[in-house]
Amino acid sequence: MEKMLKITEIFYSLQGETNTVGLPTVFVRLTGCPLRCSYCDTAYAFSGGKKQTLTEVVKQVDQYQTRYVTVTGGEPLAQFACHELMTRLLDKGYVVSLETSGAMDISSVDPRVVKVMDLKTPSSDESEKNLYQNIENLTEKDQVKFVIANTEDYLWSKSVMDKYELSDHCEILFSPVTGQMNPTELAEKIIQDNLPVRFQIQLHKYLWNDAQGM
Repeated sequence: MEKMLKITEIFYSLQGETNTVGLPTVFVRLTGCPLRCSYCDTAYAFSGGKKQTLTEVVKQVDQYQTRYVTVTGGEPLAQFACHELMTRLLDKGYVVSLETSGAMDISSVDPRVVKVMDLKTPSSDESEKNLYQNIENLTEKDQVKFVIANTEDYLWSKSVMDKYELSDHCEILFSPVTGQMNPTELAEKIIQDNLPVRFQIQLHKYLWNDAQGM
């Protein structure tokens, strides 16, 4: 019997974050997440969803005829069949990125996947669940994202960067929490401290007021 995944949605839009921002991308959003971050903007993916076979999911991705696929959630790695889905997509020639929290083991993720891993900041109320051993499984093509709501988060993120020498492992993203951290203030802090990070805002929220843009 073929493996199945519980899927919240599959849609086609522009990538709103990461180092492929602005590129047409298919998003496969898996259902479920073990975390409850205070600033989560996809709580609708915590439950519900529809069970689909991996073949059905790949067929839906194929219809958009684009190069980039992002597997997201929720927390996609909470469903083990996510690994096989990503490998199937890679074998078909897609550039696959995985949006995952810092709370799930990434050591068995296909090495061809571009891993975009959150390290949860103090304002998330989930920072104690970060698995810092994941850092050893990151490569130059991967990215670590810090979602920053206030000055405490910013200082904490800087200290974690330094402690784990993150800039030697992968690219680093700093993203302001919409409605909590002024983007200009965060940008100015990065410039003032000359941090080796990529500042990003969530493009989709500016284009479609947080809609998918379908």
